[in-house]
Amino acid sequence: MVVEKAGSSPSKPSGDRCPQQQEPLGHVKKTKQQVSDGFTVKAMMKNTLVRGPPLAGAFKERPTKPTAFRKFYERGDFPIALEHDTKGNKIAWKVEIEKLDYHYYLPLFFDGLCEMTFPYEFFARQGIHDMLEHGGNKILPVIPQLIIPIKNALSLRNRQVICITLKVLQHLVMSADMVGEALVPYYRQILPVLNIFKNMNVNSGDGIDYSQQKRENVGDLIQETLEAFERCGGETAYINIKYMIPTYQSCILN
Repeated sequence: MVVEKAGSSPSKPSGDRCPQQQEPLGHVKKTKQQVSDGFTVKAMMKNTLVRGPPLAGAFKERPTKPTAFRKFYERGDFPIALEHDTKGNKIAWKVEIEKLDYHYYLPLFFDGLCEMTFPYEFFARQGIHDMLEHGGNKILPVIPQLIIPIKNALSLRNRQVICITLKVLQHLVMSADMVGEALVPYYRQILPVLNIFKNMNVNSGDGIDYSQQKRENVGDLIQETLEAFERCGGETAYINIKYMIPTYQSCILN
């Protein structure tokens, strides 16, 4: 006979398991969600969080590239100098503006619309306005050479550059006869970016939007530019604007 030792616990049957601790009611074991792209096999599985589509980047600013205007200015090819006046800075032309070769200089100044640093930005903008004021009949033959610089400036999607370019376009249309009609075939290059930013107005509620007074509101400037295009573009201007910007309403027919 086997004698049990005092104080020793009774032997447990080998087949028994240790009792498990019961979890309190209401406690649910959390499962970790996995993230996957849409339209994949993982996206159909349980506990899977599907990522949304990426941003299209329609309003994202594009990086600027070195312009030909900066290169020619640093080389000293332009007959211009900076003149300080009581009213502000202005360009001192070393030759008469009427005697300039517009086929050579005007596209170069339009190429400087992409610049955002001083003094390149100032010289390009002010030089364009000065040449448009004194250009007369020299402006119309140069229109085809101005389209690519205008398109490049608008394609940067920079608010400051867009505002400057829109003011230049308004001045260009009013600068000489037939210029507005000559721009109509090029609406497909100019207007797509305007269609994106057309409704970008600041909703300030009952506050004051000082950008309207400074003419820096992109939405208002686009509306003004389109109306100038329609007034100066002849009979087919409205149809072509409506084709590229369906939400535009005529300022003449209405």
